[in-house]
Amino acid sequence: MRILHTMLRVGNLDKSIDFYTKAFGMKLLRRNDYPEGKFTLAFIGYGNEKENTVIELTHNWDTDSYDLGTGFGHIALGTDDIYQACEVAKLNGGVVTREPGPMKHGTTVIAFVADPDGYKIELIQQ
Repeated sequence: MRILHTMLRVGNLDKSIDFYTKAFGMKLLRRNDYPEGKFTLAFIGYGNEKENTVIELTHNWDTDSYDLGTGFGHIALGTDDIYQACEVAKLNGGVVTREPGPMKHGTTVIAFVADPDGYKIELIQQ
């Protein structure tokens, strides 16, 4: 067994795909419309789904936004240059909610970015 994907509901699918592909260098792997169900699924990531965990972006056609709730934490991405990654995210509509620096009670350098829907992405310096 392995983790296949994490699913996020998004209000504007094209905006979300644009953000993740431009800000974090992911690729759109597949996109399917389901007219009878009035939703679209898009899968993004760094490699094919058979060998990599990906993110599923779900857009329900009649919903423009969601309450994020308190149960979801974040998606974590490893990066070779956390400072550059934050700058690229900002240029593509991300909001850096925690600037790069050592995590509390540790030495790992982390940062947090909010995507266009407000979901948090933790960047971890590799």
